[in-house]
Amino acid sequence: MDAASTRAALHLRDRLAHVYWIGGGSGAGKSTIAARVAHQYSLGRYATDDVMGEHARRSTPENTPYLRQFMAMDMDDRWVNRSPDTMLDTFHWYRGEAFGLIVEDLLALPADRGVIAEGFRLLPELVAPLLAEPRRAVWLLPTPEFRRAAFDSREGLWQIAGRTSDPERALRNLLERDRMFTERLDATVTSMRLPVIRVAPGTTEDDLAAQVAESLGL
Repeated sequence: MDAASTRAALHLRDRLAHVYWIGGGSGAGKSTIAARVAHQYSLGRYATDDVMGEHARRSTPENTPYLRQFMAMDMDDRWVNRSPDTMLDTFHWYRGEAFGLIVEDLLALPADRGVIAEGFRLLPELVAPLLAEPRRAVWLLPTPEFRRAAFDSREGLWQIAGRTSDPERALRNLLERDRMFTERLDATVTSMRLPVIRVAPGTTEDDLAAQVAESLGL
């Protein structure tokens, strides 16, 4: 990185110094915990899941080739006809597409109030260069047992799978893809020595919120 790029990166870190980041695997409770911690500490909240549709519209084909491929598929091609490995490797958000739009959104928020950004799109390799200090971010990684229990209580995955010709196979593919994504996150945050909380059965919402607040230095 040359001197100009280094200065630009440091300037961006300074502009995002009011942001706390909560990433992690599906089913870990990121949205629930982010909302609780934001309310408790009078922080704003930016949910990356909520802006996926908007980001798809704002993105360009050149910057989001995997998103364009995904949008061109029907539901069976997305969730039934491909292996979980292929689904993992080609899923646009898992590849960090449109992450720059997340940064743009955060820069547009008032900098005089802290804000929690949360969602699975906050990949550690993309967030880490934006951190003034590592403790400004934490990744929640559910154990397989916790993740399964969380998914069993949700309707979202069945709503996706139910729009295919083989809902049971689609659901199995989705669950396996998300399991592998969580394992990949675990390996990345561990190798980068970033803060992580592993969420196991028996972890209460109160306990997890307290752990996240402590990890973030709130």
